[in-house]
Amino acid sequence: MLHNAQLTLAFLLSQVLLLASTEDLECIPGFQQKVFHIEHPSAFTADQAILNLIFDDCQGNHRLNFKVSNPDFKVEPDGALVALRNLSEAGTALFIHARSARAEDTAEVLIVGRKEKHASLKEIFKAEASLGIIRQRRSIVATPILIPENQRSPFPRTVGRVVDNDKPEGSKFRIFGKGVEQDPKGVFKIVESTGEVLVTRSLDRESIATYQLQVEITDGSGKSIEGPVPLDIIIIDQNDNRPLFREGPYIGHVMEGSPTGSTVMRVTAFDADDPSTDNALLRYNILKQTPDKPSPNMFYIDPEKGDIVTVVSPAMLDRETLENPKYELIIEAKDMGGMDVGLTGTATATIVVDDKNDHAPEFTKKEFQATVKEGSTGVIVNLTVEDRDDPATGAWRAVYTIINGNPGQSFEIHTNPKNNEGMLSVVKPLDYEISAFHTLLIKVENEDPLVPDIAYDTSSTATVQITVLDVNEGPVFHPDPMTVTKQENIPIGSVVLTVNATDPDTLQHQTIRYSTYKDPADWLEINPNNGTIRTSGILDRESPFVSNNVYTAYFLAIDSGSPPATGTGTLQIILEDVNDNPPSLHQTVLSVCEDMKDVKVILGALDKDIRPNTDPFKFELSKQSGQDKAWKITRINNTHAQITLPQNLKKANYNIPILVTDSGKPPLTNSTELKIQVCSCTKYKIDCSASSTLHASMVLAFVSLFSLFRL
Repeated sequence: MLHNAQLTLAFLLSQVLLLASTEDLECIPGFQQKVFHIEHPSAFTADQAILNLIFDDCQGNHRLNFKVSNPDFKVEPDGALVALRNLSEAGTALFIHARSARAEDTAEVLIVGRKEKHASLKEIFKAEASLGIIRQRRSIVATPILIPENQRSPFPRTVGRVVDNDKPEGSKFRIFGKGVEQDPKGVFKIVESTGEVLVTRSLDRESIATYQLQVEITDGSGKSIEGPVPLDIIIIDQNDNRPLFREGPYIGHVMEGSPTGSTVMRVTAFDADDPSTDNALLRYNILKQTPDKPSPNMFYIDPEKGDIVTVVSPAMLDRETLENPKYELIIEAKDMGGMDVGLTGTATATIVVDDKNDHAPEFTKKEFQATVKEGSTGVIVNLTVEDRDDPATGAWRAVYTIINGNPGQSFEIHTNPKNNEGMLSVVKPLDYEISAFHTLLIKVENEDPLVPDIAYDTSSTATVQITVLDVNEGPVFHPDPMTVTKQENIPIGSVVLTVNATDPDTLQHQTIRYSTYKDPADWLEINPNNGTIRTSGILDRESPFVSNNVYTAYFLAIDSGSPPATGTGTLQIILEDVNDNPPSLHQTVLSVCEDMKDVKVILGALDKDIRPNTDPFKFELSKQSGQDKAWKITRINNTHAQITLPQNLKKANYNIPILVTDSGKPPLTNSTELKIQVCSCTKYKIDCSASSTLHASMVLAFVSLFSLFRL
């Protein structure tokens, strides 16, 4: 401490000598020394002077008062800096702001260890002799200038002075750098003759914290004659920024029953002020908790870190007993270390008490009843359970299982997602005649496992008694469908089949009668008593009612119940072909041009029967007379033949009798007259005698030829 006082005294003496050598300088308002370095003692003693500050507004210091950045210190009216209480720690810097009726200024006290102190002093009293005592090579004294941010008008105002003891007459001071001729331009000026440094506007430390200018001395022509030397301008932080919560929304979760002191979440705020000062030293506090039950202080926030933790017992964090499992906390962040003068910011933190599966589902009753008609399916009963866990979680959602009484897998149970009920369904129709009663044992569990100290008990199982109601069921045909093979054209009254239907209601002893349901061609009839089916018409395989050689009809079996029940049986008759259809020509009218030579006409035949009662066909010319004898017919393949006439034909109509015979046993023959029209043909006109469909007939001839080529 003594060593520090000696250094301070030496500095003050140098300042006195400097002022004495520059009597022409005017008084500069403000602290006469702006930066102090003191060694951190083992403790600051209350009310003991640490150092003396000298502030002069050059007009009597009316209404002078001081403010210290650390609330544990104050400045006495005589300028003595003292601690308000015994302290072992005070940080690394103090800022003292002085304001009178005429001026204001800020001084900085740097608190360093012994090694740091010497380094800082060396920074100040370095070889360039910035204070003018040991300097030999330079005479410009440009000590750092400290300016509080957010100063009020008027501007410009003097903030410091550059001194040169050897400044030649007529020379001028000049400063340059960022804040002068560089952006932001025009912030600082210097009085060329006196070296006074002026600021022209209010400054914002959060935008620019320091300005590093250069100062030099020039002659009348602007030529530099000394310097440049650095001139540092440091902007002193003011507490002008509120803490901001920038990372919201803040939502945290804590499991119910969590131990006291469980960390829920962390909330932190940001303060744009100088982080090395109390202006950005934040403290956190919970202003309000909603709801305030079961305790108004369910949570605590670490004032320095912002960690929110639980402070109630695990029993009070029971989600099922809480009025609302969601809490909203109003969090306040205050700078200046939480002092009353600090600025504040607030945010809302939402904390949700999450559910754990600490309650097993329980059936609302031990036994449920259900009835179902035999033969039907669907839901027959809804099983209800209670579970006090959170309905939005797997700790509440139920899973049902049939554990006994379902060997045929006739029943299934599923969870209704809307109300958590178990929907028991019949998926395979039940038969009253086999079993009129069923008993199921069903258990219920949660999707999520229970916590270790909770287990399922008998309340999680229930019995379902199911009664099957007897229903008059319709008779059943055996087999179904019924298939029989018959030859077409069998005599009317022939027996086709005797059907067999039985009544499933074996305990009711009912009689069965039969009737026709659908007989598309009206070829059949059934005996209502014994089920014998006979033909009532000719079975024709070529009928449009036959598909792929199969004729299908439907019959009913009706029991004597009240009301009667009906069963439907299907009869499929496979019809065997009989050669009962002679072949026929595709077309009977063909056209040719009269000037054609070696006329060749293609014709084809078809047969409604199927093999072996169809092709190959035999083509012949019937008896001809006169000129018609010149026609000749030649078979090309199984279904087509060619008619030729060697000489030219005159324009006329020719009728040629054609015989076509199939391959059936016995074979069938068809005689057809083929009409050939001989027409007069030119480039632009075709004229056929006695033909109104000449063009189409010619097309038919060519189509026949095309069909031949495809075969």
